[in-house]
Amino acid sequence: MYAAVLRTLGKPPRYEQFPEPVPGSDEAIVQVRAAALKPVDKQMASGAHYASPAELPVICGIDGVGCLQDGSRVFFAAPRRPYGAMTERTVVHSARCWPVPDGVDNITAAALVNPGMSAWLSLSWRAKLTPGETVLILGATGTTGKLAVQISKLLGAGRIIAAGRNEQVLNSLRGLGADATIRITEPEKELASAFAREAGDSGFQVIIDYLWGPPTEALLAAITSADFAPSHSGRTRLVQVGESAGPTISLAAAALRSSTLEILGAGSGALPSLDIIRDIYHKLLARAATGELWVETEKVRLVEIEDAWERKSPSGVRLVIIP
Repeated sequence: MYAAVLRTLGKPPRYEQFPEPVPGSDEAIVQVRAAALKPVDKQMASGAHYASPAELPVICGIDGVGCLQDGSRVFFAAPRRPYGAMTERTVVHSARCWPVPDGVDNITAAALVNPGMSAWLSLSWRAKLTPGETVLILGATGTTGKLAVQISKLLGAGRIIAAGRNEQVLNSLRGLGADATIRITEPEKELASAFAREAGDSGFQVIIDYLWGPPTEALLAAITSADFAPSHSGRTRLVQVGESAGPTISLAAAALRSSTLEILGAGSGALPSLDIIRDIYHKLLARAATGELWVETEKVRLVEIEDAWERKSPSGVRLVIIP
């Protein structure tokens, strides 16, 4: 069979032949139909991610959509290494194969589930968003950020502020539920002022951060400054999800002691029980089936994996690899 085979960390995978998978106990062979190319796939292949492979070669891709031997259509996650999702066939533990409803096509399911689950878990499980609260999304113009805007609205957020670089995409986010937008390309002082302005008297109760780096420093400078005193006395929960603007920040210790700010992390090292994950998965796909959740996609053939890996896709568009 053919697959996107990674032989060297830091290099793109290549379209090559790879041995067929053989299932073990409680495992299933999946005939892959679609697998999204995500930032985490590239991070893992670069060697920079904490879950990067220790042994090579491996097939890239952590999840996708395919068919089991009985013909049933499933979303699958965490194939057994060295197998991955960007291939013709893979092997997965049966408990990690979940049905895809008829109202959701393969491309949409492959592109939606990973970022959609991340956004939903960050908002509902990690930040514990309650109806009426104000949400700020840092990095709202990417695929996950755009879904976070939509999911915040579905979960009852009172006000949603979307921050990002791409002005064209930012302008489209009001149609997805954003009440205000902030361009993070502004100089640091102006950016901090914009954050303070949009926080208003009530402040931000939930912050979902896909950026980190300088934009987060500007935000924290604004909301922990001495003259920033929102009228609410509740918690401000910042959930750190990504680092597309930088891997580190500088934060004064006094800023945490003098404010209600709490910084939490969301990722594979901080997950709820499988029952909670499965419940959110079904809610996510049900909303997608009714058109309440939407993701922009572009199909790419598996044979073109090297070119797809190297090129930069438009902001907020998820590439989906088709065997």
